[in-house]
Amino acid sequence: HVISGMCDARDWNLTWFTPNPDLTQCFQHTVLVWFPCVYLWLCAPFYFLYLRFHHHGRISISSLCCAKTALGLCLASFGLLEMIYLLVKRSRDIEHQMVFLLSPIIRSLTMLLAVFVIHLERMKGCRSSLFLFLFWTLAVVCSLVPLRANIQAVVEEVSNTLLTYLSLKQNPCPVEDASFLSKILFWWFSGLVVKGYRSPLTAEDLWSLREKDTSKKIISDLEREWSMQCAKLQQWFSSKSLNLLNVVSITVFISSHSLLLGFVRDEDAPLWKGYLFAFTMFLLSCLQSLFNHQYMYACFTVGMRVKTAVMGLVYRKSLVISSAARRTCTVGEIVNLVSADTQKLMDFVVYFNAVWLAPIEIGLCLFFLWQHLGPSALAGIATVIFIFPLNGLIAKMRSKLQVQMKYMDGRIKLMNEILSGIKILKFYAWEKAFKERVLGYRENELKALKKSQILYSVGTFPCVQIAFAMFGVYVLIDEKNILDAQKVFVSMALINILKTPLSQLPFAMSTTMQASLTTLHIVTFFSGFSLPTDGDSVVIENGTFSWSRDGPPCLRRISVKVPHGSLVAVVGHVGSGKSSLLSAMLGEMEKKSGNITVKGSVAYVPQQAWIQNATMRENVVFGQEKKESWYQSVLEACALLPDLEILPARDATEIGEKGLNLSGGQKQRVSLARAVYRKADTYLLDDPLSAVDAHVGQHIFDRVIGPKGILKNKTRVLVTHGLSFLPQADLILVMADGEITESGSYTELLNRRSTFSDFVKTFAGNEHKESSTHRGEPVNELHHIKAIQTMKPLSDSEQEQDLEEVGKLTEADKAHTGRVKLVMYVEYFRTIGLALIIPIVFLYAFQQAASLGYNYWLRLWADDPVINGTQAHVDVKLAVFGALGFAQGIAIFGTTVAISLGGIIASRHLHLDLLNNVLHSPMSFFESTPSGNLLNRFSKEIDAIDCMIPDGFKMMLGYVFKLLEVCIIVLMATPFAGLVILPLMLFYTFIQSFYVATSCQLRRLESVSRSPIYTHFNETVQGASVIRAFGEQPRFILQANSRVDHNQTSYFPRFVATRWLAVNLEFLGNLLVLAAAILSVMGRATLSPGIVGLAMSHSLQVTGILSWIVRAWTDVENNIVSVERVKEYADTPKEAPWTLENRSLPSAWPQTGTIEFQEYGLQYRKGLDWALKEITLSVREREKVGIVGRTGAGKSSLALGIFRILEAAKGQIYIDRVDIAEIGLQDLRSRITIIPQDPVLFSGSLRMNLDPFDGYSDEEVWRALELAHLKNFVSGLPDKLNHECSEGGENLSLGQRQLVCLARALLRKTKILVLDEATAAVDLETDNLIQSTIRTQFEDCTVLTIAHRLNTIMDYTRVIVMDRGNVTEMDSPANLIAGRGQFYWMCREAGLV
Repeated sequence: HVISGMCDARDWNLTWFTPNPDLTQCFQHTVLVWFPCVYLWLCAPFYFLYLRFHHHGRISISSLCCAKTALGLCLASFGLLEMIYLLVKRSRDIEHQMVFLLSPIIRSLTMLLAVFVIHLERMKGCRSSLFLFLFWTLAVVCSLVPLRANIQAVVEEVSNTLLTYLSLKQNPCPVEDASFLSKILFWWFSGLVVKGYRSPLTAEDLWSLREKDTSKKIISDLEREWSMQCAKLQQWFSSKSLNLLNVVSITVFISSHSLLLGFVRDEDAPLWKGYLFAFTMFLLSCLQSLFNHQYMYACFTVGMRVKTAVMGLVYRKSLVISSAARRTCTVGEIVNLVSADTQKLMDFVVYFNAVWLAPIEIGLCLFFLWQHLGPSALAGIATVIFIFPLNGLIAKMRSKLQVQMKYMDGRIKLMNEILSGIKILKFYAWEKAFKERVLGYRENELKALKKSQILYSVGTFPCVQIAFAMFGVYVLIDEKNILDAQKVFVSMALINILKTPLSQLPFAMSTTMQASLTTLHIVTFFSGFSLPTDGDSVVIENGTFSWSRDGPPCLRRISVKVPHGSLVAVVGHVGSGKSSLLSAMLGEMEKKSGNITVKGSVAYVPQQAWIQNATMRENVVFGQEKKESWYQSVLEACALLPDLEILPARDATEIGEKGLNLSGGQKQRVSLARAVYRKADTYLLDDPLSAVDAHVGQHIFDRVIGPKGILKNKTRVLVTHGLSFLPQADLILVMADGEITESGSYTELLNRRSTFSDFVKTFAGNEHKESSTHRGEPVNELHHIKAIQTMKPLSDSEQEQDLEEVGKLTEADKAHTGRVKLVMYVEYFRTIGLALIIPIVFLYAFQQAASLGYNYWLRLWADDPVINGTQAHVDVKLAVFGALGFAQGIAIFGTTVAISLGGIIASRHLHLDLLNNVLHSPMSFFESTPSGNLLNRFSKEIDAIDCMIPDGFKMMLGYVFKLLEVCIIVLMATPFAGLVILPLMLFYTFIQSFYVATSCQLRRLESVSRSPIYTHFNETVQGASVIRAFGEQPRFILQANSRVDHNQTSYFPRFVATRWLAVNLEFLGNLLVLAAAILSVMGRATLSPGIVGLAMSHSLQVTGILSWIVRAWTDVENNIVSVERVKEYADTPKEAPWTLENRSLPSAWPQTGTIEFQEYGLQYRKGLDWALKEITLSVREREKVGIVGRTGAGKSSLALGIFRILEAAKGQIYIDRVDIAEIGLQDLRSRITIIPQDPVLFSGSLRMNLDPFDGYSDEEVWRALELAHLKNFVSGLPDKLNHECSEGGENLSLGQRQLVCLARALLRKTKILVLDEATAAVDLETDNLIQSTIRTQFEDCTVLTIAHRLNTIMDYTRVIVMDRGNVTEMDSPANLIAGRGQFYWMCREAGLV
């Protein structure tokens, strides 16, 4: 009891009730410490008494005795130290367990007693002591347990630390442990280059990101400070200081160059001075390289972090963006934001410093020119002053042309919609119309790009004229002004240095302009209205809601109180605001007035199921812990168990994006199962039973939603069109035009005799019959065989295979390996055409010839003898010099324009090929290819082909020809330099091939790891409301972070590779400068100052030229990867041709609408079971045929076969006696019509959605809308037919979208109409109206209906009953019922007989 009072009583249970028994902390610090102490204190008095009577003489102090005393005192002091530590550091821990403080005090006092006993025994002459031996033995034994516990704790801590370290640093980045020299020379990177050269790099070879570069760290820093500049200020300063050091090294470098030329001219100067100047130039060249590349490395690191930050912020924003903002900013635009826009921000970080640094460099160069040429330098200054505003003007004009970004956004947004709605495009044969829309955007984008490139070329022209202006003014103002070698070549070296900041400045200004536009773009996105987050029992008091701040209210005067644990049904016509009411409860709408509270956690089932590209299990569990028994009961209740039998890997089967390989009903049931599994407090169910068969719906209602279902104690708000469920609801809300017109229980509403009771009386008969299924029968109608479409069921031989492999559907983006094949370059140049390539090469050769002549002419001028203090024919020399300079300027302008145009021609062709390849691909291609892979091709890769490849070629060709010129000049001056140049070039070639293997593979890995980011963004934006409702944002943010970090692991080594190459190559290049300088010093007796000056000023450029050639070549090779990736889809399987030239159909085909199947067989893939087996049947003119059957019967396969979405494996289908396999796909699909199960709309006007080819008049469109019961709705819209539909038609309700699909069919009015469960999302009254419209308007057409509600086909001419790919029954409904076959039992099950 004493101990329990001092210790935590619960602590004692840990010893007994545990799988790993151990003594508790309290026991270890009390009993085990006290036991030897109590023994000593209790026995000490008796021992002292014993010693008193047994005296054996005194023993002198020995070293052993001293050691014992010291040890005892140490142990006593340790006890005191422990007590002080506990009081100071652990006071909170021991507040309720004072026993821990008592132990060290007792131990210390006991040790002092032991020391006293030792000395007492010595005094009494006792040589061995059993009393103390027993004490020490007890003390050691009792200390072993705490010692073991302490060792265990230390081992655990060390192992945890090691595990954490290893998990974080599976492959740590070597820069962390690199030495100073290794860091500044980037030698730490060499290991990866060697590995990449030996074998192609894979993602596993890459280093893990440094902690400071991870999304988690960067974004937490950013959220803490919310200012990018603030967070990165320190790094900016470090990079600026490196850049300024670069400028200082240039300054000293020029001085030494001038001194060297002075030395060559002065024959009496001692040789050692020449060598000193040569080595000084070499040293300064090396320093310049070091500073420059450390600066670039710092900039790229900051740029990478900016990219991570922007991606992270955009993702977080896309999770909280409101529906109103979502309509103005689509998935395509968000993808563009994280691809092209982040790249522009990164360029800005790298080149921004040039905006303020270039003027400093220009100022320094002009100062030195003034020193050499005096006031004549003003002419150069005047030229530069003229260039500045010209560059500013050009940059301003180019920034106006950045509307290219707007067109690119539009194109990506449209591509995203095309990929989302590709099935509808194929059903309606609308590919051409949408292709034209994409190409319209593309043409505008390329037009803006072309103008921008021409303006850039104009800015390159005036640089050549600076030297002409300065030398011209210098020799003309005074004939005594002599141009000697020192003046000419130091000035030329300065002018060459001047060209760099002058060329950088327009580029820096352009990137700054682009970055400001990008920032505006991002700010606009971030300022999009975010959702508030609040949440307490579903109560809305006098609420008015709208979709946007400024928009009209969609819900008015809403007052609802939902008691805990009740079932509330929401009913009403299409567009009456039922889904909006749920959105308001979720907080997705803008609250204008009133109050809303929702209690506890929420689970939401949207009307259109949102399914992730993950396994069935992951979709249901949705981030929660998997509890097997609960999971199985959820699957059973949601009627998903029979589906698992169809799926090849059961619940480990991968489901395609947006549930591509599931039917509408399966998607809804998975969506419902996800909500049920969550065990939330409140369930918001938006018509989850519309897409399932009546008796499956009844099963789900009984087992899940209803009063006896597994959610019976939860609060449920159910939007429904099923009248049979209403009697079991506790409260019914009747909605019309955004208001709750009636509310009450079922009996209350019926007794009121209102519109609701009339409506129920009219439709209850049909509805009740349709859905009163036999409760005892098993639910075996699941509805679709589509799962088989892309997945193979397990055969015996495959049973052992890993389930994940069997269930895999989508293919991840794969990286090619090795160097880019030559065929890619051939492909690229072929698209440009020889007609443009030959002039480009000729222009470059002409430009370099003009440049060589220009420089050589200067050398001749500098060596011209001086007679009477003047040089002869100065005006002629100046005229020739000016003409050569002008020719060079024209050639530079010509080459820049020609390459830009060539690049635009190539990118136009490549984009067109990509678009054609994608649009001509069959449906199976879209099911196995994630949309992120395709969007990546259309955004980032096309952007690289537009801009990066032409720029790379421009740079590379320019420098290759420049290198030729330099080599010629250096060899003319000092032929011995050839001994240095040749091995250097061979070494460069070796390093380049060594490096390109690594660099190219890194570029591929970076491209491949980018696709999953887009796929994830795409999926998140579409399912944002579900993710928010389930509160899963943190999990999705973690996934996004890991994908961005994975991408950065290949991006980081990519830019370090460039720095590694440049530093090492420039050191080699600097050796050439040294060689040229030393050879000039050695041969000063034979060389003229002019040729030395020419050789030196050119050899100084070699370093830069060679590294730029390698860098440009690598850039080209890296970016040609984009061509490779765009061309990838040229070899994938394609559909049959859209039109056949030799096969023209009559314009009125099909005239009668007869359909004939002759032994028609269909397989989803070779080797799979037949989906349709030798079907032979004929549908007569104007016949109305219903198609019914259980799961896997082949109902949908029949529709897919008629539209040739799947090609026949055997047999034929004839329409009006024409074999459909022998006509073009577009000819076939445009002449027949389908109203599909999933109503898809595209962003654009309502009219475009009805008639993308503009083939019908406005009157015809209005007539179709009237017949589809949409005329009142559309005429009430402010823009009528021009009403802008948002992406996916999200600003219309699902029912309205289905009516738009009906209007499309009414507008096309073809002789054959296929309905695939087309009225699932509409209320019964509208369904009746639609059925009557179909009967009257399509009276003279052939109608095939894939039916789930059997009552809709009871008046059809014939019904086809299918089972396992065969037609088992076919007759009129009455005859089939009389025959008591399969159809009879289906009708009986549905309560129709």
